[in-house]
Amino acid sequence: MRVGVLTGGGDCPGLNAAIRAVVRKAVVGYGDEVVGYLDGWRGVAEGESRPLDVERCRGILPRGGTILGTSRTNPFKLDGGPERAVATLERDGIEALVAIGGEDTLGVADRLGSLGVPVVGIPKTIDNDLSATDVTIGFDTAVQIATEAVDRLHTTAESHDRIIVCEVMGRHAGWIATYSGIAGGAAAILVPEEPFHIDAVCEYLTRRHAKGRFASIVVAAEGALPAEGTIEVASPELDQFGHPRLGGIGSTVAEEIERRTGFESRVTILGHVQRGGTPSAADRLLATRFGTAAVDTVHDGGWRQMVAAHGLAIERVPIADAVAKLKTLDTGLFRSVAEVFFG
Repeated sequence: MRVGVLTGGGDCPGLNAAIRAVVRKAVVGYGDEVVGYLDGWRGVAEGESRPLDVERCRGILPRGGTILGTSRTNPFKLDGGPERAVATLERDGIEALVAIGGEDTLGVADRLGSLGVPVVGIPKTIDNDLSATDVTIGFDTAVQIATEAVDRLHTTAESHDRIIVCEVMGRHAGWIATYSGIAGGAAAILVPEEPFHIDAVCEYLTRRHAKGRFASIVVAAEGALPAEGTIEVASPELDQFGHPRLGGIGSTVAEEIERRTGFESRVTILGHVQRGGTPSAADRLLATRFGTAAVDTVHDGGWRQMVAAHGLAIERVPIADAVAKLKTLDTGLFRSVAEVFFG
């Protein structure tokens, strides 16, 4: 069988581990040929690819990023994009396509699947916001990076008697903010699922500092929003998939905290550092399990299916179920655990 593979959307640690697993299982396990498409769906639409084999994938397990490159290209936004993608796959003799991506990449995969493309999905996103799977490739590493940053910020905040707002990724879901905030001992955590009241945040911090604590860390997801009528925020630009390009809420929160409390405040925006670098052991293992399971799914003819983590098991679910709605933060976890430590 001739199998194609691509990585789309934002990069994350573990993508190369998944590519490696797909190639090794396909070549060694089934005797397949593998073709890697460059820069996500752009490579499929424009016919840019390269052959992949076991030798080409040696040494990439611990590497961050993706050897295939990635982009946020949406072929359904290009003139003749879907038709060009289908033509490329037919020209290249692709009998199955493994798409490694998040909501947008897999959404395209499912739409192309409805046009007859034999596609299987692998879930990746540091935001951990894909439905139908407990966890996605990249999330564990991102949480670890954010937690280490919060640990470091504690010592510098204490040295200067400052409040530091640490902005982490999370457009619509506060998984990274909540996990790293709890693990790092943040004084407050701001997430998209719970619009925050800046007065309440300042009250937390004032009460905390009145007890003799002169340093506090506030972890804010980039998509955190103030309650209506409290703080004005600018409307962001949109990408090809209609998602806002976020970032900057951390600076706004830090400025408001200093203005309202008088406590010296700073902001640290982790940004793309959360997506870079070597993947954690957990992400390497998850990506490897997903990659091998995806090839098994290909050979079982499980088209428009995505491999998913359910407890300790790797199972198959319809891609449509994974992208139907975002998996937002469990507010029960936020209220029962995170809020206990506020103030």
